[in-house]
Amino acid sequence: LQYMSGFGNEHVSEDPRCPGALPEGQNNPQVCPYGLYAEQLSGSAFTCPRPTNKRSWLYRILPSVCHKPFQPFEEGHLTHTWDDAEPDPNQLRWKPFEIPKASQNKLDFVSGLHTLCGAGEPRGRNGIAVHIFVCNASMLDRCFYNSDGDFLIVPQQGKLLITTEFGKLLVEPNEICVMQQGMRFSVEVFGETRGYILEVYGAHFELPDLGPIGANGLANPRDFLVPVAWYEDRQVPGGYTVISKYQGKLFAAQQDFSPFNVVAWHGNYTPYKYNLDNFMVINAVAFDHADPSIFTVLTAKSTRPGVALADFVIFPPRWGVANNTFRPPYYHRNCMSEFMGLIRGHYEAKEEGFQPGGASLHSMMTPHGPDADCFEKANKAKLEPERIAEGTMAFMFESSFSLAVTKWGLKTSNRLDRNYYKCWEPLKSHFNPNCK
Repeated sequence: LQYMSGFGNEHVSEDPRCPGALPEGQNNPQVCPYGLYAEQLSGSAFTCPRPTNKRSWLYRILPSVCHKPFQPFEEGHLTHTWDDAEPDPNQLRWKPFEIPKASQNKLDFVSGLHTLCGAGEPRGRNGIAVHIFVCNASMLDRCFYNSDGDFLIVPQQGKLLITTEFGKLLVEPNEICVMQQGMRFSVEVFGETRGYILEVYGAHFELPDLGPIGANGLANPRDFLVPVAWYEDRQVPGGYTVISKYQGKLFAAQQDFSPFNVVAWHGNYTPYKYNLDNFMVINAVAFDHADPSIFTVLTAKSTRPGVALADFVIFPPRWGVANNTFRPPYYHRNCMSEFMGLIRGHYEAKEEGFQPGGASLHSMMTPHGPDADCFEKANKAKLEPERIAEGTMAFMFESSFSLAVTKWGLKTSNRLDRNYYKCWEPLKSHFNPNCK
């Protein structure tokens, strides 16, 4: 597959089978080349300041308005209702979420969506949700789009071939992709597949400000990849299903053609992907443990300066060289909510129990930190330069919202680790009033 690079760039692309498909000098001529229809997809209010104005023009064989009325569609375990279970302030950890065998229960990307936790609500355009997807089948003659917000998709097992109105993306574990609000896509898988999704209502993901770091570092804009135009002119007499997530509910409409019929497009509102191996790590090189905000890949800002609806943070392989310093994450209580997942390897602060395909949630002001084994090792370790997290990739969705866990997350999934708290029980006092 081919891609164009750059975060938030103004891109232009046309399928090479139809050269000259993009109109010259204007967006919606009276007659478009090749008899195409012009359609604008807006990702922001028309009157937003230019730096935040997002839109793309799509030139398609038939406009997306050509469909039968939407009807309610079975939602399964997808929800935005946060009062089905009582609040739980405890440290929570989940074992790897199970992927059903296709012979037992055939699930594609949409039917395999399970909401784990969240806050806020989409109608007010303010909130987030964390979903787990487990699937074993490709989406056939159906696509999905989210009217409520953006999906940041983190595959953990199995690769995703995602067809979008803008072209195709191949997204493998250790890569992420973002499907922004309103973008239609279909997911093809190649076996048992699992991953995590961070959904944000009311804001788009952007690169974090670098401040004193300067002009370069963290996730560099040129490493974000955007698909090139690709179309299919395909009739579907049996019916093509378009699934919409709207106000937290699912709806489906039928049409008799593929929605991936965009021959050319231009604009700055696109799906995109990013390889986490490209992240330029910043770290402490003298003493103490830097805050994990230095590992922020993408942020969805709130209206309060410096406070995010959600940050996507990673913990990649790096060097640890700090002098006279306890190097693993320190014990802390946070005014933010911290949801963590593991793509591969063993997380440095909890090498046992926290497994790839599982997750943890440390809620607002709930204390957490390294388990007893990690503390004892790090407390006695010889301090010398060492590689940290080699062969590992953990990540965090950090949010200013207090997240409610769904009934599926607490009970139905049957993956909650009831013994998580025991990893801190062996911690013992080292206090000696006679020893400074």
